[in-house]
Amino acid sequence: MRRLNLLLNMQHAMLAALGPSQWWPGDTPFEVAVGAILTQNTNWGNVEKAIANLRREKALEPKALARLPRERLEECLRPAGYFRLKAQRLTHFLDFLKAEAGLSMEALARREPAALREKLLAVKGIGPETADSILLYAVGAPVFVVDAYTQRICSRHGLIPEETDYHELQSLFMDALPRDTALYNEYHALIVRTAKQWCLKKAPHCQGCPLEPFLEPR
Repeated sequence: MRRLNLLLNMQHAMLAALGPSQWWPGDTPFEVAVGAILTQNTNWGNVEKAIANLRREKALEPKALARLPRERLEECLRPAGYFRLKAQRLTHFLDFLKAEAGLSMEALARREPAALREKLLAVKGIGPETADSILLYAVGAPVFVVDAYTQRICSRHGLIPEETDYHELQSLFMDALPRDTALYNEYHALIVRTAKQWCLKKAPHCQGCPLEPFLEPR
């Protein structure tokens, strides 16, 4: 109960300071899944440029993207960096989506989340963070997404050791919080926004951060 109250109080403090996040950017579940794959090793601004290119090609729909020639796909993805690798990863995801759900994100969303997560992790190029982002933001499953920002904030606030792995960090939230998709969505988004504004990798700006009251006394 103490951990639950602490985590909820931290979420409320970030929400009060920053307001609702309205994540994840994307007009459809498929576009959200594409964004989750493209955002690996780059910033969201670059992903937006790549997605805009795909939109101009009318390729932000599974069947249309599957028909797009590989060279044209790579050119569309160039702004996101590692464009050949990411074209390959999108192709692997499309193959998975076709085999598992006939290229239908709606059919995919009807799968049991734990089993679907295991199958996503078996897709080449999809790791835990990307799989969970697809599950939470595209499929609507109650799976908490953690990332480097989550690790940074939680370790600096003494909630976890700095070397905690992905699964342990995810369990910190999922074992304490209710299984609620909307809560997980907003919480992860607020962590990212807070880390980018205050909890920087180097020289964090603790003064004025909404999580400042939760820091352990030095």
